[in-house]
Amino acid sequence: MNYDRRPSGLPRLFSALPRRDPQSLDNGPWMDALLEAAFTARKHAHAPYSGFLVGAALESADGRTFAGCNIESSSYGLTCCAERTAAFAAIAAGAREFRRIAVATDAARITPPCGACRQVLWDLCGDIEILLGNAAGETRTFQLSALFPDPFDANSLA
Repeated sequence: MNYDRRPSGLPRLFSALPRRDPQSLDNGPWMDALLEAAFTARKHAHAPYSGFLVGAALESADGRTFAGCNIESSSYGLTCCAERTAAFAAIAAGAREFRRIAVATDAARITPPCGACRQVLWDLCGDIEILLGNAAGETRTFQLSALFPDPFDANSLA
């Protein structure tokens, strides 16, 4: 199945935002290898409703890389973001400790993880480094704690 195309007969919502062909993104020499893996994963995103393709690559403590992309559903609440897809793939493969995650979009602005992804990343990965990049070559790096300063976690349940 080709996830770069919307299913036939479905309207394109949010069509006011121009989108680049994911195959045309130039990764270039500026790109970190993990961010490059996120841009590669982005090409597999299934976003027929928003057209907003996101890729993520999560690096485990033992050096393995787990890719994820956003996968949309017509019932938006069932959509899964790229960051969570990568984290779930890593957990399913047996990884339990992580170094960092890279997130790639073609948005004009750097796009940080949504609130749900911040919570899941905190729960599964802890205070990891987050590398964000866009197709314009902009990058920013954060610790998750800077984006999620007072998290709800196991300590909140005590």
